[in-house]
Amino acid sequence: MVISSIDLKGGRVVQLKNGKDLILERDDAEALIDEFNFYGEVAVIDLDAAMGKTDLKGDTANTPILKKLLRKGNVRTGGGVRSVKRAKELISLGAEKVIVGSAAFKSDAKSGGEILNTEFLEELVAAIGKQRVIISVDSINGNIAVKGWTETLQVPLTEAACAAEKYCSELLFTCVEKEGCMQGTDMTLVKKLRDAVSCRVVAAGGVSSVEEISELEKIGCDVQLGMALYTKKVSLAQSFVECLDWKKCGELVPVIAQKERGEVLMLGYANRAALEKTFETKRLTFFSRTRKTLWTKGETSGHFLEVKKLRADCDRDTVLATVVPHGPVCHTGSFTCFSSEADEASSLERLYETIRDRFANPAPGSYTATLDAKRVREKISEESAELCEAQGFDEVVWEAADLIYFVSVLLQKENVSWSDVLAELDRRHKK
Repeated sequence: MVISSIDLKGGRVVQLKNGKDLILERDDAEALIDEFNFYGEVAVIDLDAAMGKTDLKGDTANTPILKKLLRKGNVRTGGGVRSVKRAKELISLGAEKVIVGSAAFKSDAKSGGEILNTEFLEELVAAIGKQRVIISVDSINGNIAVKGWTETLQVPLTEAACAAEKYCSELLFTCVEKEGCMQGTDMTLVKKLRDAVSCRVVAAGGVSSVEEISELEKIGCDVQLGMALYTKKVSLAQSFVECLDWKKCGELVPVIAQKERGEVLMLGYANRAALEKTFETKRLTFFSRTRKTLWTKGETSGHFLEVKKLRADCDRDTVLATVVPHGPVCHTGSFTCFSSEADEASSLERLYETIRDRFANPAPGSYTATLDAKRVREKISEESAELCEAQGFDEVVWEAADLIYFVSVLLQKENVSWSDVLAELDRRHKK
């Protein structure tokens, strides 16, 4: 599958040729990640940090936008990660994985000798876990390149990769000579790397066609893509479709629809045309095995499924669609096809959306609609005291429910979601 890359330099999104020559720049990082995350994981790279252009706090001109991007999708990040403290900070800010490059290697490493900075890597794995570590094995003329590709070590790519996979869940390989050139990657070197290690391998540098992406997929490699996306030489939608294992699926891939917080809603099947229509309309579309035709969920009832993102599983034979349902999902009128309940179960998100609707469309007699900022704060103070005084199961449940309701009202008024609050708790847990 394709991992879209957002490279940051001087506070802007850039694409460089061979890591040096500026080819393009733009200022729409947040719009880009919204687009890219629909199709798969996103890599956000701080090029200034990679080149050591940081202040005393370790920040760069890219830090404000980087912090915004880290919680906007399935994001991995790298560039100048030289300490365990920095890696932990990036994870706490929302990164799923951290890419480590130069810091993973000894500055005087030579073939046959000690290659890795094992003390650093062991501390890193202990701090954030091997599953969250990606080691970058970039090469120039087959040897490992470090320090923003300004220096090379006398260590062959495969030798370094075999040593490194002990400390990471995947390797990111960039063929530096091909980077930004749009002339294809070094397939011979990629295949050699793939044969040498057992962990996940992501190839970057020069990949410029859907055909090449498909070829890399067939040998078990994912692709990190930059220039080909920005110049529209490669379509993410087409790449997604071509990376699925259609031979194994028999031309119909199972598609699981789930809500953003995880509830499974339904299972259907899609062929290539159904996926293409989903990409075009952002409404989940299937192929009917009985009627032998495409059907968009909700096309007659109006209860469509708005697609937020699609993900293929590790075997590339099942697709997970994260959706926002607009009405009951099952033809029986139930909220999901796996329950007889008509309505969605109560949750913080459902309460929040109900409160938002009360303010947007106030009905006669609505108590919620009467609450202004001053009154809701007074109620939070009152309900907090009552919860503290509550005795026994029933009283505690009753008063806690009141308090959560009024806190939800305040959050809505301040344009803060429960997801924002939970993300902060997650950040503290990972800090």
